[in-house]
Amino acid sequence: MNYLRLRNSIFLPRMLVAIAALAAASTAWSQGFPSKPVKLIIPFPPGGAADAIARIVSAPLATEWKQPVIIENRSGAGSTIAAAFVAASAPDGYTLYINGVGVHAVSSALYSNLSYDPIKSFTPIATVSMSPFIFVVHPGVKATSMKELIALARVKPEALSYSSSGNGATPHLMSEMLARATGTKFLHVPFKGTAPAMVALLAGQVDFQAADVSAMPQVKAGKLRALAVTSEKRSNLVPGVPTMAESGVPDFVVPSIFAILGPANVPRDIVASINAHLNRFLGTEEMRKSLAAQGFEPHGGTPAELAGYLNLEVKRYSQIVREVGVKID
Repeated sequence: MNYLRLRNSIFLPRMLVAIAALAAASTAWSQGFPSKPVKLIIPFPPGGAADAIARIVSAPLATEWKQPVIIENRSGAGSTIAAAFVAASAPDGYTLYINGVGVHAVSSALYSNLSYDPIKSFTPIATVSMSPFIFVVHPGVKATSMKELIALARVKPEALSYSSSGNGATPHLMSEMLARATGTKFLHVPFKGTAPAMVALLAGQVDFQAADVSAMPQVKAGKLRALAVTSEKRSNLVPGVPTMAESGVPDFVVPSIFAILGPANVPRDIVASINAHLNRFLGTEEMRKSLAAQGFEPHGGTPAELAGYLNLEVKRYSQIVREVGVKID
């Protein structure tokens, strides 16, 4: 899916949107928002990617608002516990939710009988970052490019194995997407968490993994080999690594998008206020460096753009979950 084309062809020019957002932000500020602490709900325990991003963006918001931004971790059930809590909260801007858009979409496809709808129950507020995933292999694998990995898989179906953080996790679904896109078969070895999945790869117990950019230190140390990134263009976070399209797998664009949502029906002026502040912060060199240090690229944009990303991811992962027939551990 072409996220850049989506952004450039569907939504209003950013300059006009920015002017409108700043005007609305001024209105929201004059009405006294926020007049009390704001909760930022994280769907995972402390220490993960969502938690890291939340702590980076909450500090300037608290300073700007002159109100505490309280980070609250509500982990469990693939992020659905936190999502359900936010969806049921008052739509007044005082309860916000930060998560990976893909994770939010996958969870809604994996879990049945949810109390919320992944799209209708939320208000898109702001995209914070957009970074690629990286397909990495153990150095013992005789493949120095994605084309060579695919060629190996075609010679011996299911001989190549990959690790993931569990059935239905994004690395699992991405690897299945790769298998379908290239007409190959791989052996899935699920683990209970990202860390043990990476340990298995580093030990050579499996052959490859669809990892996030946190794997780059291992690549730089020569413990892993990076084959391709899942962004549309090459990423500054992983210099020199070709895209999937350059590697012979066209239309394989799977970004890792972190964003802030609220419950459905948050007033437009409050949405515009939060969005305008975040976009301003994301444009600073300090914020860029802080996010890059954690492996993220600041993105920003409008609520309408985020709504587009959310719709795409929910449709994409709903389809792949049905095709793969994933079952929760």
